[in-house]
Amino acid sequence: MRKVLGPVLLFLCFSSVFAQSPQERILINQVGFYPDKPKMAVIVNSDAMNFAVKSKKDNKTVFRGKLSEKRKSPFSDKYTKIADFSAVKKAGTYYVEVPALGKSYSFEIRTEVHKEVAKASIKGFYFQRLGIPLEAKYAGQWARPAGNPDTKVYIHGSAATEKRPEGTKISSPGGWLDAGDYNKYIVNSGITMGTLLSLYEDFPAFSKTLDLNIPESGNKIPDLLDEVLWNLRWMLTMQDPEDGGVYNKLTNPGFDGMIMPHETLNKRYVVQKGTAAALDFAAVTAQASRVFKAYETALPGLSDSCLKASQLAWKWAKQNPALEYNQDEMNKTFAPKIVTGGYGDKNFLDEWSWAAAELLITTGDKTYYEDIKVSPNVFLNVPSWPNVQTLAYYSMSRFKDQLSKGPAKNDIPVVIKKVTELADRLTKDTEKHYLNTPMGKIARDFSWGSSSVAANQGVALIQAYQLTKNELYLNQAIDNLDYLMGRNGTAYNFLTGFGSKKVMHPHHRPSIADGVNDPVPGLLSGGPNPGKQDKCTTYTSDVPDECFTDDDCSYASNEIAINWNAPMAYLAAAIEALNKK
Repeated sequence: MRKVLGPVLLFLCFSSVFAQSPQERILINQVGFYPDKPKMAVIVNSDAMNFAVKSKKDNKTVFRGKLSEKRKSPFSDKYTKIADFSAVKKAGTYYVEVPALGKSYSFEIRTEVHKEVAKASIKGFYFQRLGIPLEAKYAGQWARPAGNPDTKVYIHGSAATEKRPEGTKISSPGGWLDAGDYNKYIVNSGITMGTLLSLYEDFPAFSKTLDLNIPESGNKIPDLLDEVLWNLRWMLTMQDPEDGGVYNKLTNPGFDGMIMPHETLNKRYVVQKGTAAALDFAAVTAQASRVFKAYETALPGLSDSCLKASQLAWKWAKQNPALEYNQDEMNKTFAPKIVTGGYGDKNFLDEWSWAAAELLITTGDKTYYEDIKVSPNVFLNVPSWPNVQTLAYYSMSRFKDQLSKGPAKNDIPVVIKKVTELADRLTKDTEKHYLNTPMGKIARDFSWGSSSVAANQGVALIQAYQLTKNELYLNQAIDNLDYLMGRNGTAYNFLTGFGSKKVMHPHHRPSIADGVNDPVPGLLSGGPNPGKQDKCTTYTSDVPDECFTDDDCSYASNEIAINWNAPMAYLAAAIEALNKK
């Protein structure tokens, strides 16, 4: 992706905070709204009392409304007013106009308004495939040669065993590049795969309708599962067949430069086994076993192979219950030193819970039950790669009827209560919030990958809606989708390829090196992060909800990652599925 950031553009970047356009002060979902669902825009620092919704086709006013009272941001001096135009239900393309301020970006009102968002955020994983050429008929202008075949990968000294000594060559092809780099990580694949498999389990009928235009489209397996399968087959190669342990990652010693996948030449290794990797692997393969059981004719033996792999990884974890992946310590002993993403974890209680829950659901074997450890005292939070306990609660609530007949029967009411309590915390006082979204009520929401926080909050709300049918949960999940599509402190639509104010320069090696002006589509940018760990110099604000820069130097705010795309895909697809009913 070509990009020139000269002195003039730098000046404009730094001055933009003082000279925002009207569109950047009327924060709105730049994709659109469903006819029968709430619709709103957020007006920043305006004393106007009224607003209008106008047709883009002829500029005629279709609705006039009053703005809400002022709401103060908890992070800065800005204040907002809410423009509620839920009464507008007719399909069309519109914009919001505020006196003495101007017009918003345009948006649509129609059914299936986020279907392309859902499809693109799932197809984003196709663009992350390694070991296969991306052909123009599927990838368009982002077509590229195959890279990182990984058919000759070396056992790192940290992973060596008697039967697989250091330097042994193994084959571990396929999989997705993890983020902006070209390495593949089991721990981060864990939460990613769990989220995508859960999308299928929660909305199988809708998932089967999605045509993603990928090489497997038209076969006897839904495209969503075809894409999941690309990474699942790689994960299965990361298990040592001799003992069941799972390598933490497949990686170069260091990060590649800003080059295309087929230009990478560095030697690649599988690195140290660990308890977190084994349990994440066990959870994913147990869930995959039951999902792919329905496709035994098309994929003979896969379900059984996944379950055997899961049980073998579980057995290894029982024998190695607290083996931490500590990269700094590892590098004191083994060479070459590995300095790519660590995904290290010290606490494995959440991984035990998740793996045990998935194995219990898949097998019905009560011996897994004791490791789930459901507690009425747990403080459930949205999941992240270091904390996957909530995924256990999601799966248990999904299979509550089945589990109510076994050893976990007394836990099911607790599980349901904890999932709804999480949703209640997210929805509390949203009507007073400056963005009118669950996202962004506390500064801690704006961390590395804050966009995934918004998406995972939306997933939590969908889970609670599925349990209760409380429309508040669904509507506020849609509010968080609105946040990602532009109703946020930066006015960016954070999904590449969408919106009027687009992310154009993500920290993503193929998007930087491919010579194409537009970035690879369907990838979720990390979002505001006041930590600014990248030391990039083009941030325009230190305010938590605005601390973002659309610059490829910014891996702290503008990288992409598979564990961020997965909840984005789930949220958009789930909302589409629920709005079709």
